Amino acid sequence: MSEPELSPRRRRLLFRACHRGTKEADLMVGGFVARHIRSLTEEELDELERVLEQADVDLADWLTGRRPVPPALASPLLLRMIRETCGA
Repeated sequence: MSEPELSPRRRRLLFRACHRGTKEADLMVGGFVARHIRSLTEEELDELERVLEQADVDLADWLTGRRPVPPALASPLLLRMIRETCGA
């Protein structure tokens, strides 16, 4: 499935994930989303929207293991992103 075949919601989320504002977040978050956007469930897309609301500096720290994710934000999708990004 090419990008134009994605639903508008998936295209929007992919764009947001790949254009975070910092190169580090673009690569980590955008890379994960690009690999998985086609297979994410609607519930995971909801989680992704919440993840994308977080600040780049926080996401970068969590994804690299510099800081733990606050328990209130530790969604299954974010924890999966962390495992795939830093191998934790």
